Amino acid sequence: MKLAEALAERAAAVRRVEQLRSRVEASARYQEGETPAEDAARLLAEADEVLDTLEALIRRINRTNATVELGPDGTLTDALARRDVLRLRHATLTAAADAAAGSGGRGGYGRQLRSELLMLSALPVAELRERADLVARDLRQLDVRIQRANWEADLVV
Repeated sequence: MKLAEALAERAAAVRRVEQLRSRVEASARYQEGETPAEDAARLLAEADEVLDTLEALIRRINRTNATVELGPDGTLTDALARRDVLRLRHATLTAAADAAAGSGGRGGYGRQLRSELLMLSALPVAELRERADLVARDLRQLDVRIQRANWEADLVV
């Protein structure tokens, strides 16, 4: 099985557990004289089985990520950490540029009345947007390398 297939199975298992949890909650209590919509104990047992399978799958995915080399990015685990940080860096730069530009409903540089104080930017907006664009490019390139590795790497046993 390829790593990408295991990741898809993991996502499906997480969705299944969430569905089962919701059904357990809906069937855990019922009125006297009524019949519950579903057998909550059976649903809970099914959720336990899916969770056990999910744990084993996550362990294999993590072992695979730790062993697959991605060139200068290190292992796949290293690349995933870098991707997470690039996403946060991009969001931070974009938010800073938006705030400095006066975006987000806080008004721009101008003023409506002469008696209002003029709002000035404390940060270089154009430079921040340039940096955000470079980070976004790096993020896209890294994500392509990660996706390629996901489809090429076999899942560790």
